[in-house]
Amino acid sequence: MQVYSYVITLVRDQSAAEEITQNTFYRAMTAKNEFAGGSNVFTWLCSIAKRLAADEFRKNRKQEELEDTLSAETDFAKNLEDRSMALQIHLVLHKLPEPYKEVFQLRVFGELSFQQIGWIFGKTENWARVTYHRARLKIQERMDDDGAK
Repeated sequence: MQVYSYVITLVRDQSAAEEITQNTFYRAMTAKNEFAGGSNVFTWLCSIAKRLAADEFRKNRKQEELEDTLSAETDFAKNLEDRSMALQIHLVLHKLPEPYKEVFQLRVFGELSFQQIGWIFGKTENWARVTYHRARLKIQERMDDDGAK
């Protein structure tokens, strides 16, 4: 229990402390012939635990650095892809006939409700929903056509 208490102060994580403590006793049992007896058994166990905790810390830090690097690369690629897609949508949107173009812009960029869009056009909320849906379909069709070229 004393070794576990020592490890928990090092790692501040219950599951990691339990695993390190278990590995400490495993290492001690498999290396008991190496114990010279020049120090207290508790001190020897704590030194094993400290090394295992340091190894765990280094392993986790390397894993986090790798994940951060991969995340940054993925984010950059996704951002570049999103920008390209946004430009393509804006080009298609620019050529979209009215009222589809304005309804789509009011909904997506203006973040207006269908009720508000209908009110702007002097139409019903349902008309705004249908018009927006048709605009999305037209944009998708034109993007698919551009992608096929």
